Amino acid sequence: MITKIDHIGIAVKSIEQTLSVYTDILGLQLTGQEVIDDQKVKVAFVPIGESEIELLESTEPDGPIAKFISKYGEGIQHIALRVSDIEKTLVELKQKGVRLIDEKPRYGAGGAKIAFIHPKATKGVLIEICER
Repeated sequence: MITKIDHIGIAVKSIEQTLSVYTDILGLQLTGQEVIDDQKVKVAFVPIGESEIELLESTEPDGPIAKFISKYGEGIQHIALRVSDIEKTLVELKQKGVRLIDEKPRYGAGGAKIAFIHPKATKGVLIEICER
């Protein structure tokens, strides 16, 4: 069951250069950063209400965020929906014939269990489902 929008992932060339937009201009607070080596990404978290903005910077030129920026430029890369049971949600999506990038959850930023729905199944929007 989807419980809320967990975060919006924004691909950026440099978290350091982008962060001032959210902190200085919009008055939001950075709550943390982490590197997820197996996904070749550095992540910064900026909470807003009950959701977060997740800034994503590639740590490698062949990483998925670098490829996204090369193709589309900086901007919104995905929308994440929080679910109460990710395994059950993935089974339900598969039963409905939804094309998935991840058929089993993996661990993402903040220790969340995550999986992605293929954008061809969602009219071009990359949707992450996550359980925290």
